Amino acid sequence: MEFRLLATFLLFSSIISISFSDSTQEISASSAGSFLRGTIRRRSTIQQFLAPHNKVRAKLGLPPLKWSKKLTSFAYGWANQRRGDCDLVHSNSNYGENLFWGSGKDWKAGDAVKAWAAEKRYYNYETNTCAKNEECLHYTQMIWRQSLKVGCARVVCKSGDTFITCNYDPHGNVVGQKPF
Repeated sequence: MEFRLLATFLLFSSIISISFSDSTQEISASSAGSFLRGTIRRRSTIQQFLAPHNKVRAKLGLPPLKWSKKLTSFAYGWANQRRGDCDLVHSNSNYGENLFWGSGKDWKAGDAVKAWAAEKRYYNYETNTCAKNEECLHYTQMIWRQSLKVGCARVVCKSGDTFITCNYDPHGNVVGQKPF
């Protein structure tokens, strides 16, 4: 399923003032359009990752994840290292990490999150195990109660395929513990 966002801005002067936290920066009207489009794209991309994560968590009564710039920066760094080969290799950081690979360049953030969430059918909460020969640890990382922050990245690899990663802090999937 594909979602599109169209936004139109009318600029009434040649200089616009845009606020960044505690400071103000002036940009020309010609660059304001691209800045605003970029901001909307970033917010839209964040929501494409964050909303489905939090929908899954809300069904279980878990607190929502918050978007982390630090984790996003880490995720982009790792995704860019994988851009050359698109291999599903974990970063071996102290963050929780879910990886996704898709053939072709049209895979979106929501596709990865949906695939991870679909592993729910293989998870048995009572025994805290995955079904035999099935994967469920992406799902359990998504719903790990103590994981409160997430940051994700998507890149198209040199092969033309898509690599997506999400990092979680603190990490989940602690051996011997249930996700919630």
